[in-house]
Amino acid sequence: MKILYSVLLCALISAMSFSQEKNDTAKDSTAQKQVKLDEVLITGNVKTDPILTSISYNYAEKVVQPKNVADLFNNINGFSVIKRGNYAIDPSFRASQYEQLNIQYDGGTKAMHACPNRMDPITTHIIPEEIEKIEIIKGPYTVRYGPTFGGVINMVTQKPDYQDRGFHGKASAGYESNGNSFVNMFQLQYIKDKYDIVGNVGYRDFGNYEDGNEIEIPSSFRSTDYGIKLGYNFTENQRLQAHWRQSFGRDVLHAALPMDTDYDNSSILSLDYKISDLGKTIKSLTAKAYYSYVDHLMHNRNRPTFMMTEAASDVNATTIGGKLELNWKPYEKLSVFSGFDVMHIARDGGRTRLVKIMNGNPLPMPMIFNDKVWQDSYVDDFGVFTEAKWSVNNSTIITAGLRYDMVISDIKDPETDFAAMYDLEKRTENNVSGTVSVKTMVSDNFTLEAAYGRGVRSANMIERYINHFTVGQDPYEYIGNPNLDAEANNQFEIGFKGRSNLNTFKYATSFYYASFENYIVAVVDESLNRKYMPMAEPRHPKVFRNLDKAYKTGFEAMAQANFLKGFYLKTELAYVYTKNKDLNEPLPLTAPFNTRLSLGFEKEKYWANMQYNITSKQEHIAESFGETRTNGYQTLDIRLGVKPFNHVTFGVAALNVFDEAYNNHLNFSFTNQAGFGRTPITDPGRNLTAFLQYKF
Repeated sequence: MKILYSVLLCALISAMSFSQEKNDTAKDSTAQKQVKLDEVLITGNVKTDPILTSISYNYAEKVVQPKNVADLFNNINGFSVIKRGNYAIDPSFRASQYEQLNIQYDGGTKAMHACPNRMDPITTHIIPEEIEKIEIIKGPYTVRYGPTFGGVINMVTQKPDYQDRGFHGKASAGYESNGNSFVNMFQLQYIKDKYDIVGNVGYRDFGNYEDGNEIEIPSSFRSTDYGIKLGYNFTENQRLQAHWRQSFGRDVLHAALPMDTDYDNSSILSLDYKISDLGKTIKSLTAKAYYSYVDHLMHNRNRPTFMMTEAASDVNATTIGGKLELNWKPYEKLSVFSGFDVMHIARDGGRTRLVKIMNGNPLPMPMIFNDKVWQDSYVDDFGVFTEAKWSVNNSTIITAGLRYDMVISDIKDPETDFAAMYDLEKRTENNVSGTVSVKTMVSDNFTLEAAYGRGVRSANMIERYINHFTVGQDPYEYIGNPNLDAEANNQFEIGFKGRSNLNTFKYATSFYYASFENYIVAVVDESLNRKYMPMAEPRHPKVFRNLDKAYKTGFEAMAQANFLKGFYLKTELAYVYTKNKDLNEPLPLTAPFNTRLSLGFEKEKYWANMQYNITSKQEHIAESFGETRTNGYQTLDIRLGVKPFNHVTFGVAALNVFDEAYNNHLNFSFTNQAGFGRTPITDPGRNLTAFLQYKF
């Protein structure tokens, strides 16, 4: 760490010297026009933006403590996080999660996890300091960004500031007291009229945190990241951009998973091209291609089961995709987006077990077993779509879209027992989804939105091909089902937002109802028995099945009062209710009712806020998923930030000020941990943090 901070300090001193030596030049307002790539979905244009959206941003300016990317979702209304430790964290929105959410970077780039226990979700392959904003489309209300079941989440990385020609950059460092954790990041950019280059490198070292009862939770990890983004403007209306990044996770402890991560290496390459202003009818053509590879090794060396069986899993995931889209206007008031996209997901790898004790008896010669984790499987999705926006008048826009997906899946190296269960052969599915919506500005201060969307999602690779592995919140072995039907979400939503004439008060709310078809859940099959440790409980595995009768309904609401030139008082509420009629219980991973109250102020040079978080108890549980009732809890967070100099930002925060001992309902339970029973993992207690950023 001392070497790392010495390097960072030298970089800061050099940057400050460079900044002082160079002559300040006026920003060239007549510089060449920059082509805007379609990496941003929501631009503030009422005629082109998707319906029922929200944006959370200003992380680069207002963040005052280091975070995991998934933690950024904690402050977005309607979101919760599924936590298995301090690293493997997934966002959940309105009781939709995993592949039910269309999560992507920069308008389409994806990186799928390699671990069947999701030790390495997409949120682990980028550092939060790179995220400029998060865009959310709240349901299946667009067909342009791939198959969408529960909503679109677009994490937008920071773009070059084209007003700042020449060399610029920033360096940041952060510290957390709970876990003695350090983070830092250094970025450089060079911008000319024709081209631009941005590079960054980051390092994170998190220790085990303590909960509110001063119990140490195994959750430490280290990660190193770097990336480079190159852009070239061929003409004023034509741009090509390449983005390469790698992330290296090391020695990751997972409190609520049966193994730990030895290493997790990911590589992501994306290419974006756009040409605009092509003519009166053809407005623009955009193209995207991306590739990602994740190499993941996990083991149980630090777990109680190591004395009986040594286990290590070396797995990998490859994601390749692309998109071509044409924006054309057959006449003035109608804008149409037509195109096609493709995504290929392939996974392979296995687990090696050295069994030293069997049925309680030491073996004179340990036995080696090789288990196929992914069975060399793949899923391909080929989609075509058209989405039209009709400006009925200056205040009303109607959107309609239709999408077709051909999904091809196959398993090339099945285990013998899995092949005996199913008639395995290449399978093709045909999915049709669509949406229709209306947005109208009733007045300058009031907007009404209503939408219907049908989102269709084919089963993911865990649901299709996992074979007797523990991948859920409970201790059951799970078996995939390659014959699952695609699940469909028929969602209706109405929302409105408004503000007072002087903008002293603003509000927004939305109400939704979703009816599910062929909902995919895992159900105990008493005709089958455990494969590994056959005498252990539970004896019977779960098999993924389709259910017919399920739904969810809920709302989000926000109100904010602004006063005294910079002060604000804000409240946010989110509630979702789910029902699985086939099993007569709620759907799993349904978050409880959440309320946030915030009081703060924002000035140009300083800001502060207090946030009081109220999470209700959750008694509506999916017992078949291993859920237990969760008590409610309340926490208080305080954040302060200041810009003492033009290029310096400094912030401090006190999180969970009252050192509350609690666990969120979506937390997984301790698994294969010495000294812990199978109870939900607890969250961090009081945590004092600091963050420093210097721009030049």
